[in-house]
Amino acid sequence: MDNFRALVADNNGEGQQPELTIKSLTTADLPEGEVTVRVAYSSVNYKDGMVAILGRMVKSYPHIPGIDLSGTVVESSDPRYKSGDSVIVTSYGVGVSHYGGYSELARVPASWVVPLPEGLTLREAMILGTAGFTAALSVQRLEDNGLTPDKGPVVVAGASGGVGSVAVNILAGRGYEVTASTGRLSEEAYLKELGAAHVIHREELTESSERKPIRRPLWAAAVDPVGGKTLQYLLSTLQYGGSVATSGLTGGIEVETSVYPFILRGVNWLGIDSVECPMELRRRVWERLGTDLKPTMLSSTIVNEITLEQLPEELSSILQGQVRGRTIVKIGEV
Repeated sequence: MDNFRALVADNNGEGQQPELTIKSLTTADLPEGEVTVRVAYSSVNYKDGMVAILGRMVKSYPHIPGIDLSGTVVESSDPRYKSGDSVIVTSYGVGVSHYGGYSELARVPASWVVPLPEGLTLREAMILGTAGFTAALSVQRLEDNGLTPDKGPVVVAGASGGVGSVAVNILAGRGYEVTASTGRLSEEAYLKELGAAHVIHREELTESSERKPIRRPLWAAAVDPVGGKTLQYLLSTLQYGGSVATSGLTGGIEVETSVYPFILRGVNWLGIDSVECPMELRRRVWERLGTDLKPTMLSSTIVNEITLEQLPEELSSILQGQVRGRTIVKIGEV
């Protein structure tokens, strides 16, 4: 395939938002890398919106966004991968400093490639994508720090979003009593379909003007893709020995807390990084996503599938908080 289509972001000048256009490119336009992949699916994440619509983190133009992709190897100079292998590529520089998944062809370093685990299809892998991987990594880290279903309820902030919705589904499937927090109570039925036992408005998890460093203990653990004042409140309401796994900043980057939750209740604040996560752990979490952590939502009709042409509108919508669950992009034939 010498010619292929891709969604290309180009710079309109300093201070201007990038212009998004579907263009025809050739393999000569691809960056360096040992593995060339015919892309079957990509996905839409909040970070994709920041890159494609706002131009955040992009160092040079033109650029192909898309921090996730799944597909089939068409060429490889690395002996670990051969033509026809099904693979996943997420994180590292893909879609940010390196051409990404909104393209019929992608060329990437072999060190970024994960073999498609048994138990997952290429489509299912992108329903998960970075958001699903981040949710699973959060659960992995929480359980590594002692969380079990008998310890008590778990709360998921930003539960209508990509990370939150997958986390609700995984946790419920493992027997946890899950409280889902959302800014849209109209999503209650959706969140209960995912397995949430309780649904609350996000304001119930937001630090009020009367900030308290420690409150009545409520949660054995929390999954936090939000940050900001939500994280402040979660830290103050964890049970003794509880943990919060923080992976996002949609609620802000500033967090005011004190040592009290840590020295009086022994709580754990776990940072979740999906970008530079070591490959050994990355592969282990992906393997679990095909087995004991596999969400039931992968076969659900609530997954939204779009085309390259529909991408710009969807990328704008996710920045405005108007996208629920997971949106995947069908790029090529499987």
